[in-house]
Amino acid sequence: MQQAPELSVDLEDPRRYESITRQRLEDPASVLRAAQLRQKHAGPVLGRQNFIIAADHPARGALSVGKRATAMADRRQLLDRLQIALQNPACDGVLASPDILDDLLLLGALEGKLVFGSMNRGGLTGLVNEIDDRFTGHSAAALAALGADGGKMLTRISYEDPDTVKTLQATADAISDLAEHQLVAMVEPFISKRVEGKVVNDLRPDAVIKSMGIASGLGASSAYTWLKIPVVQEMERVMAATTLPTVLLGGDPAGQPDEIFASWQEALALPSVQGLTVGRTLLYPEDGDVAGAVATAASLLNNSTTAANAEGQA
Repeated sequence: MQQAPELSVDLEDPRRYESITRQRLEDPASVLRAAQLRQKHAGPVLGRQNFIIAADHPARGALSVGKRATAMADRRQLLDRLQIALQNPACDGVLASPDILDDLLLLGALEGKLVFGSMNRGGLTGLVNEIDDRFTGHSAAALAALGADGGKMLTRISYEDPDTVKTLQATADAISDLAEHQLVAMVEPFISKRVEGKVVNDLRPDAVIKSMGIASGLGASSAYTWLKIPVVQEMERVMAATTLPTVLLGGDPAGQPDEIFASWQEALALPSVQGLTVGRTLLYPEDGDVAGAVATAASLLNNSTTAANAEGQA
């Protein structure tokens, strides 16, 4: 098992993040100062796939990983795992809700990283109006003030639920707002329906292709729009549906790690795929080895020598 990088905190100390609480209590403006002083990422380029860790699940009440119902409930452990992941040089950044993003800024864990904020967290898991996914997180203006690179929005489309119209309108407005701030809109679309009271995403290739077409046309401009889609069957045909930069999501792990990584590797070889945006699969691997899981995922990225040479000459 690969050794995890050493952190500047004692992982056995229950008070290891007390300093964050103190800063939040006594000096709330320290969050914005940390963001303004942070060294930013050089920016995405074609030929160098990006690797982003997702950590916005708790804000939607989604604490489970596989059969572990409250795996993400302990914020201290989540921050431990995020820092381990971000210490890998191949990990380009993070996608997080405002609370987690602020924690990471105060910890100084985002130096030189891409930063994406999570914008709509109102469609709580199991909520009666879950499809009405209100924008309760970051705004485009807030992300711009933090020096972030963009915002992500979950966009579930249910032909059986009238609240879909509200979600689509809110998503379109957010895409337009982000474009005005010259920030990336990372749209995560699904065709969804309720099965025995639970919202379930349709992962058949035709459904994913349909969701991509709908998402691509939202907003006043697609200039800053990326897609975030699952790895499904017939990925070559799926990726033929768009020219937008696209990142692959991991979702709640439901299979053997080797099978999951193999499916990612095959999809990463396709045109327009800009990298991975994965959370639970890597932060909560079955064997507990976060550093090992992150290193394995990083090894799957296709980063051409052309891009590396271009960066070296810049």
